[in-house]
Amino acid sequence: MFFSIIIPVYNRPDEIRELLESLRLQEIANFEVIVMDDGSENTCESIVRAFEKELEVTYQWIENIGQGFARNRGAALAKGDYFIFFDSDCIIPADYLTKVAKAIRERRLDAFGGPDAAHENFSILQKAMDYAMTSFWTTGGIRGKLQDPSKFQARGYNMGFSREVFQKTGGFIDPNQGEDIELSIRIKKAGFTLELIADAFVYHKRKSGILPFIRQGFSFGRNRVNVSTYHPEAIKLVHLLPLAFLLFCLSMLVMPWLSLMLFYLQLLVFSFWLGLIFYGATIQYNNPIVGLLAIPLAIAQLSAYAKGLAWAWLRKS
Repeated sequence: MFFSIIIPVYNRPDEIRELLESLRLQEIANFEVIVMDDGSENTCESIVRAFEKELEVTYQWIENIGQGFARNRGAALAKGDYFIFFDSDCIIPADYLTKVAKAIRERRLDAFGGPDAAHENFSILQKAMDYAMTSFWTTGGIRGKLQDPSKFQARGYNMGFSREVFQKTGGFIDPNQGEDIELSIRIKKAGFTLELIADAFVYHKRKSGILPFIRQGFSFGRNRVNVSTYHPEAIKLVHLLPLAFLLFCLSMLVMPWLSLMLFYLQLLVFSFWLGLIFYGATIQYNNPIVGLLAIPLAIAQLSAYAKGLAWAWLRKS
């Protein structure tokens, strides 16, 4: 079993160095790395070339076409039995490929994905962002924490499938708006097995600032609606919860003038939820500052997702 690791990158040369360094430390060596520089002005060619003695690595600069199509270009160059896709802002644990190979053999997987996590060396802000993105109390734990692995939809930062899957599906059909979720749905519809490998996680850096983090939340909501243009069933009840959360928060602004009793009840529920966020993040990272930061980030992330969802729906209609 030979793996082709395909990495689209755009103006992030510093990140690609850390990613390649982590791949150099993999327990098994039956893989190649293909870096697709998607129209970068600040290219990473010299950094990638520096790893040529330690990794079987290919670098190619292309005109900017979007990460989905850049992944397809990389897959066209690949010689592996399985293609694995990472984002450039990931760090890969040394036993990642070992776990993936074991799961493919034992579970006969055609396609797979894994969760993301925060490395112990990540900043306090990045850890708080990670909790806001992955906690049961914010996203319902749908990012890599499903009890039923077969219900999983792989994300492009940690996703893989066989050569046969790529040949039968044609790969990604959207450049950068939920293209990974769309392909996950299409893979299953084609009759292939796609499941979560829960212990094949990657360390995924979050955005460098709060505003980029909020913009990302907005784009996630917008992308979900975009996926629904290909697959109407893609929007489920869990994806509407951020919209319900936003409406709940907005209603609190006017409720004191409508019913003080209902307002106090809302305040109690909201305070309890904030306490769960603080407690969960503090315990997970053993740091109360992470817990405090996770509260406004969770609110911002859910609100931004809801706004992106509503904006895309209104635009679509």
